[in-house]
Amino acid sequence: MKTFTHTFLILFVLNLALALPDAARASGYDSGPMRAPADPDVVNAQKAIKDKHWDAAIELLKKAEARDPKNADIYNLMGYTERSRGNLDAAFKYYEQALTLNPKHRGAHEYIGEAYLMTGNLDKAEEHLARLDKLCFFPCSEYSDLKAAIAKYKQQHPK
Repeated sequence: MKTFTHTFLILFVLNLALALPDAARASGYDSGPMRAPADPDVVNAQKAIKDKHWDAAIELLKKAEARDPKNADIYNLMGYTERSRGNLDAAFKYYEQALTLNPKHRGAHEYIGEAYLMTGNLDKAEEHLARLDKLCFFPCSEYSDLKAAIAKYKQQHPK
């Protein structure tokens, strides 16, 4: 009975630990250490992104950036927004800024890898997949998503 309880407790804690990064990622943030309460402009920008109101999202994120210029999550969201509206040059700039501030930012590695696929640069996308492979001790959604995007790209663009 004691072994069963011990095993159950270990599995429960492991399951909880694996669920937390996905919850953090769903909010648009890196799954790193807990931050202060979310900036209201970032929260509103996330809503605008969900509704595909790209201009409003960028405006809100730039206000948040002015208050917190060392926040890699803001730059990652700015990169995602610019990529979504087709402005890849700006997207790369923001993703690079996010990765300069936090080289372990899993979301930025995934998204910049996807942006590289949009430009046909499979090698760079695979570089970011390799970085995610090293960053994700357990399988993480960022790694899985970029791996799937690369596989799809390879199917659509055979050599």
